[in-house]
Amino acid sequence: MARVPYLTREELPPDKQSIYDRIAEPRGGITNVFRAMLNSPDAASVVAEVGAYVRYGSALDPMVKEIAILSTAREQRAHYEWAHHVPLAREAGVGEDVIAAIRSGRAPMGLPAREGMYAQAAREIVSEEGLSDRTYQALEHLLGTRSTLDFIVLVAYYTAVSRIISALRVELEEGLESDLP
Repeated sequence: MARVPYLTREELPPDKQSIYDRIAEPRGGITNVFRAMLNSPDAASVVAEVGAYVRYGSALDPMVKEIAILSTAREQRAHYEWAHHVPLAREAGVGEDVIAAIRSGRAPMGLPAREGMYAQAAREIVSEEGLSDRTYQALEHLLGTRSTLDFIVLVAYYTAVSRIISALRVELEEGLESDLP
């Protein structure tokens, strides 16, 4: 059970309802994580702005984003993120073999070089709290400097959101399930 209530737009003070609208607009609605964070509307707004940039404003290829997000979720055993992003990864063209390798913890082993590099980079950022020189150079070679920074911010964002979800005990929405071990 979540530690805070999941708020609706109507439960927010009138001067904070526009925050709800700004969060919902690019996402097509509000998920439990943002409904929980709306207990502090200004904090939710800042977090949502970063999320909107990394998800919708960044020039990163959607496939790269989803491999990074799934790898981040796997490293943190973040069932909420995993359940939300497996369908998005499929829509972005991430193959079942890549999803399975990430799910099992085998990635980057057995993956094509690019996909393996994205999974490895996300894993290092989360688990090693940085990037090795070799991984950074490979990532920068594949993405360029700007998109490498966007990649790092994406992984950091999903790491932070995963910690928020865990601390608040945010539950998956009805009908969603995680097959993450």
